[in-house]
Amino acid sequence: MENAGGGAVASSTPTTARAPPPTGTRSTAAKLREAGVKVESPSERFRGEILRLLEGLRGKGLSRDEAVTALFPSTVLPGSAYEDVVTALLSGAHLLFFGPSGAGKTSLAKELWDLYPKGAWVVSGCPVLDDPLCLCDPALAARYPPCPICQRRFAPGNDVTRFDPAGIDMATVPVEYVRLREGYGFARVQGSSEVFPDHLTGNINLRKLEEVGDPMSPLVLEPGKLLQANRGVLLVDEIGKLPLGTQNVLLQALQEGTVTPAKSRESFPGAFVAVCTSNLSDLDNINDPLSDRLTSLHIGFNPRHAENRRIVDLARSGAALPYVPEILVDGGVRVIETWRLKMSDDNPDIGEVGSNRTLIDVAARTAAVAELKGHSSPTADDLKGGLLHAMRGRIRARSGDSFAQNERRVSEFVERYAEGSLKRSAGVYWCRFYTGVLKENKNEAEALVAEGRRLLQDAELQAKATPSSGLFPRFQTFVTFVAERERPPTSGRPLDAALSVFGLLDRFSLFACGQGEGDDDVPL
Repeated sequence: MENAGGGAVASSTPTTARAPPPTGTRSTAAKLREAGVKVESPSERFRGEILRLLEGLRGKGLSRDEAVTALFPSTVLPGSAYEDVVTALLSGAHLLFFGPSGAGKTSLAKELWDLYPKGAWVVSGCPVLDDPLCLCDPALAARYPPCPICQRRFAPGNDVTRFDPAGIDMATVPVEYVRLREGYGFARVQGSSEVFPDHLTGNINLRKLEEVGDPMSPLVLEPGKLLQANRGVLLVDEIGKLPLGTQNVLLQALQEGTVTPAKSRESFPGAFVAVCTSNLSDLDNINDPLSDRLTSLHIGFNPRHAENRRIVDLARSGAALPYVPEILVDGGVRVIETWRLKMSDDNPDIGEVGSNRTLIDVAARTAAVAELKGHSSPTADDLKGGLLHAMRGRIRARSGDSFAQNERRVSEFVERYAEGSLKRSAGVYWCRFYTGVLKENKNEAEALVAEGRRLLQDAELQAKATPSSGLFPRFQTFVTFVAERERPPTSGRPLDAALSVFGLLDRFSLFACGQGEGDDDVPL
C-alpha cells in the first residue's frame, strides 16, 4: 500500500478546533473522536501543512512562485527545483534528490523535516507512536495496523489473538499530545556498506529480554530507524551506498507501510515520508524496485551568480565571522563558478572542488590567510591563498601522485582566473555605487577617486579624515556606502574598511561603468 500508515494528526483537539494543545496534554481516544480528530497518513499530513503555509504566505501578498520559494528559507535551489519538490510532496511521493556532491541535497532534505508538522496525538507509552483512533476502529486498523505491543496491551487477557478494535472501550485508551523529534517521528540513516537490515528494523533489548523471556516477542524489540520514523520523516543520505538487503527492508516499508524485524513474529507500523539523497556515481547501486518507489529530482549547482552569492551570504550571516571585503567574497564565488563551467564532473577526485561547501569555505579561508599574515584586512593575494586552500582541501586523495597532479590543476586554475574574476566583481561594485549613489555624475566620481587615491598613500591624512573634520567630503560618501553595504566590524574604523575596498577598486576597476556591469544577477 503506497505511502500507507498510521498518522492521526490533531487537526482539531478535545478542547479547541484550531489551536493545538500544549505538548504533554493527556486525553482519551473517546475524546479525540468526539472532537473530530482526523486520521491522516504522513504524506497527507505533509500535504495539509504545505497548503496551509502557502495560503498564509499568499495572504501576506507573495506571488505563487514567491510563496513556494519562501518555504525553503535556508536552501537556495536552481530554477524550477522549488516547484518540483513541492509538487512531489503534494502528490504524496517519496523523494530521491540526486546530483553532484555538494549541491545542497542533504541540506534540502533536512529542511523538509523542518517543514513537516510536528504535533501529533499518540497512544501513551507506545514505542512507535501508534495512532489512538486506529487502535479502536476496525476500518482504520485495517488500513493503519497498530503495533503488536499495543495490540497485546489492549487485547483481553493480553492475548494478541483476541485483539479486536471494535471491542475496545475508547475511553480506556490513554493518549498524549507529543512533538515529533529525533527517534520519535524522525530518523536519519547515513548510507554505507555497514548499515545492515537490523539497523533499520531494530535489535533485541537484552534488559527487556530478561524480563519477558521470549526472544521472539515484540516486547523485547528496540525500534530501528524505520520504526523510529513512523508517522514522520525518514532521511536516507546516500541511499545508493546501502547494501541490497538493507534496501529491500526499506522497500517493504515503502510498499506496505509496515516493517517486519528478522527476529520478530509480527510486523510493526513503519509509515513515513522518505527523503533520500544520492550522488551521481551511486545511482546505479539503487535497486530498481526501490528506485521505482521514489520520485527522482535532480539538484544541481545554481547557474546564476546571484543565487550562488546568496548561498554564501546565508552561510556567513549566522556566525560572527572575520571581515572580508565584498569584492573578495564575490570574486571567490566567480572563480568557483568558472571551475564548474570549465571542469568536468566525471572525475571523482575533483568533483567536490566546485561544491557549495567550497563556495562557502573560500571567504573563511581567505580571512584565515590574512590573519596569519598579519593583514588588518584581507587582500587580493589573500583571496588567492584562500581559494587554493579551500579548493585543494576538496581534492580526493587517492594517491600521492594523483593528488599532486590535481593540486597543480587547481593552482594553475586559480592563477589563471582569479584576477579576471576580481575585475568583474570590482566593476560590479563600483557600478552599484556610481549609479545608485553618485547618480552617474562623472565629475563627482573623478573627484572622489582623486580623494581616495590621496588617502591611500598618506597615513597622516587617514588619521585626520574623521567624519567631523570636513575633510574629503566626497570620499566620506563612499565610506557611508561601504559601511551600510558591508557592515564591517564595529571594532575598526569605517574609513579603514572603505580604504580597503577602494584599494581593491583602484587595482581592479577602471572606475567606469558600462551597460549591465552593475547587475549581480547576470546568468553565467
